[in-house]
Amino acid sequence: MSGLCGIRLFLALALSVWMVVSQGAVFTDALGREVTLDREPERIVTLAPSLTEIAYFLGLGDRVVGVTEYSSYPPEAKDKPKVGSYVNLNAERIIDLSPDLVIGTADGNRPGVVGLLDKAGIPVYVVNPRSTRDVIEAIAKIGKICGIADKANELAAGLSARVDRIASKTAGLDRPVVFLQVNPKPIMTVNGSTFSSDLIRLAGGRNMADGEPVTYPRISIEEVIRQEPEIIIVSSMERGGEFEKVRQRWLHLTVVPAAKSGRVYLVDSDLIDRPSPRIVEGLEILARLIHPEADWAIE
Repeated sequence: MSGLCGIRLFLALALSVWMVVSQGAVFTDALGREVTLDREPERIVTLAPSLTEIAYFLGLGDRVVGVTEYSSYPPEAKDKPKVGSYVNLNAERIIDLSPDLVIGTADGNRPGVVGLLDKAGIPVYVVNPRSTRDVIEAIAKIGKICGIADKANELAAGLSARVDRIASKTAGLDRPVVFLQVNPKPIMTVNGSTFSSDLIRLAGGRNMADGEPVTYPRISIEEVIRQEPEIIIVSSMERGGEFEKVRQRWLHLTVVPAAKSGRVYLVDSDLIDRPSPRIVEGLEILARLIHPEADWAIE
């Protein structure tokens, strides 16, 4: 009888293992979709520059076989095959690369492309970070789906510690009004639903356009004058000094407190506009600009 029980137990265990192997590991993405992987992915396509940065940050660069345009960081990502821009993806090109995992973003990738890849039998895992801490969580989740959960959790914890340090340093300080310009012409900013606004909050400032109903509202010069921001940050994709000219125009408008005190700054847009690991570096820069009086010595 004991032998028969042993055989039954062995068969039950074998069946359970077979079911796990045949069904694969199941992950739920930011859209609530179930994504099944039969094995650890070895051929990955990233559908936004921020996702390319995350893959390399996690040490997955050798597995990346396709990226979108403007995937310029790290520099070696520039040499990867391109699959279009993150808003205008080439589904045929993606399929030709034979990926066993595509990582996409809800903020920019068109749902139709995700549907086409699903029909082609290609797993697509979608993220949708809306805050700085969401970005860090997305990094950990991407690491998990790629089979390197321990490493990803360790890296995410390091980023979280840096965010915690900034938040603790700015928690009790006055919060100056900050105007963030993300486009030179027309003048555009961000409302409170964006991770750029979340950066301003964590860095100890108040986003001038926090309550705007549109995510990326157009703002007139007259409105900026009326709101009297104490700090102006120009998100800069430096092209021939264009953004320095924007900064100089603000500095000449001395009726605005930020200009009168000379507190108009250029900040690399990749550090504050991309939901990538470098967003924490952007946060640290903003905190120092918004609160230069704080003690930023490394602890």
